[in-house]
Amino acid sequence: MKKTGSNIIIESLLALGVDTVFGYPGGQIMPLYDALYDAPLKHVLTVHEQGAAHAADGYARATGRVGVCIATSGPGATNLVTGLATAFMDSSPVVAITGQVPTTLLGRDSFQEIDITGVTMAVTKHNFLVRDITMLADTIRQAFAIAGSGRPGPVLIDVPKDILTGLADYCPEMPQILHQSQRATAHLSDQSVRSAAAALTAAKRPVMVIGGGVKAGKAEVSVRKLVEASGIPVVSTLMGLGAFAASHSQFLGLTGMHGHKAANLAVTKADVIVAVGTRFSDRVTGDPKQYSTGKTVIHLDVDVAEFDKNITADIMIAGDLCTILSQITGYLPENNKNRRGAWWEEIAKWRQEYAVAYESEHLTPPWIMRYMSEKTANIPVTWVTDVGQHQMWAAQHLAIDGSRSWLTSGGLGTMGFGVPAALGAQAGCPERRVVLIAGDGGFKMTGMELYTIVNHDLPIVCVVMNNRSLGMVRQWQKLFFEERYSSTSLPEFNFAGFVEACGALALQAATPREFEAAFTQALTANKPAVVVANIDPDLVVTPMTAPGKPIDQFIE
Repeated sequence: MKKTGSNIIIESLLALGVDTVFGYPGGQIMPLYDALYDAPLKHVLTVHEQGAAHAADGYARATGRVGVCIATSGPGATNLVTGLATAFMDSSPVVAITGQVPTTLLGRDSFQEIDITGVTMAVTKHNFLVRDITMLADTIRQAFAIAGSGRPGPVLIDVPKDILTGLADYCPEMPQILHQSQRATAHLSDQSVRSAAAALTAAKRPVMVIGGGVKAGKAEVSVRKLVEASGIPVVSTLMGLGAFAASHSQFLGLTGMHGHKAANLAVTKADVIVAVGTRFSDRVTGDPKQYSTGKTVIHLDVDVAEFDKNITADIMIAGDLCTILSQITGYLPENNKNRRGAWWEEIAKWRQEYAVAYESEHLTPPWIMRYMSEKTANIPVTWVTDVGQHQMWAAQHLAIDGSRSWLTSGGLGTMGFGVPAALGAQAGCPERRVVLIAGDGGFKMTGMELYTIVNHDLPIVCVVMNNRSLGMVRQWQKLFFEERYSSTSLPEFNFAGFVEACGALALQAATPREFEAAFTQALTANKPAVVVANIDPDLVVTPMTAPGKPIDQFIE
């Protein structure tokens, strides 16, 4: 049966199980929006295309499914770039569909023409320019296969207007599409697995470092089984938080530049590091030479490109993380976990010495995070953050026990990610309550998506850490630029007025008691709510290590 290209896109999305798309219409993409008019797809009209990309990303991270965003050609497409780059850096599966000028006008500097496949080549896992309508359905299927397979990532499909309006036969049957990255995990080296198990068995001071790849590979259970069988302590990168329960006795917390001291000291003193699904970013390792010196590094990842990129590993195993972890666990002796009493005694001393005291006389971010964790302990919550000081405070002090309950921009560090990502997460998982934590600077970047949140009646609670400054930049100016606070003090902003104008509940707090009342009201209101927490601009995130320095050298 012949269908227009626009209807082929709709039918293909439905066949792939898509239920929600985020986007913004425009000239070249109008035929697809006409087809959406009668389609059984939920379309979320965002305020800006960047919001659509971040929302699709938030949807993907919260659900584990591919998120979809739509934009028109030219500026509509380029407005997606930051969102695609954010998804690319954090390995989040997103498919972006963009309109394009008709094929006859390509390369002629036509109105709102941009070579978006060229623009996005560096920030997508793959992209397509569809020139043949008969290839449209297969292109969409292949895009989803690429986005969700192996190491996930964003894929862009650019569709000229004449392809959207043209006619072609549509075959609803989905061919078996196996992307190359899926094949890479077929065969594991038994010798490498045995070597990893032997090194872990012999280790006196082992530690496991988990990253976002544990979530992408759905390897949380396999990680826990290996950890419990081996008696190994666990630390997490920013992206790995939630993949191993914070409440587990073997979890030491965040590692890296703003890592917990016990976690960083465990990595520094370790004789064996088992790194699972992490790319060893500079914010995690600090000085890379010091990080790995005197240690046996075992690196497990689905992407061979990560091996020896930042840290040279002694044992490298590429493939499906569940399979690798299960095989290593199978080779461990039964009494392996009982051999490390001295190591755990040393760790216990660090935990006691560096335990956080959550004083409640003044309103401080650590206290806020701990209070929110306790207040929401009995309800399913998805925590979303923007980027900045609040992000680090949240990573350090929230009790995150669910794998897809922590959404943050790690690799790109995108200010403005928070509000639209929360929108996507709540749309994708209505059974969970989304709590967004943002700074006053990042909130204002994409805060108009609060209007979208209200229009879709999504009961998101947003907590804005209002220190009237670009807090993390100010902190670095304080530490490394002789307190020369250039362009980091923000003018006063009427948050309550803005929030109310968007139709959301506006609440404010300047003391712990006021915050308790405001957050409780926001949770029980079951509608979009923003709590503005007014905090001291001189508060800094601690602990901290200087960039490029060893992660056990803390700035006091």
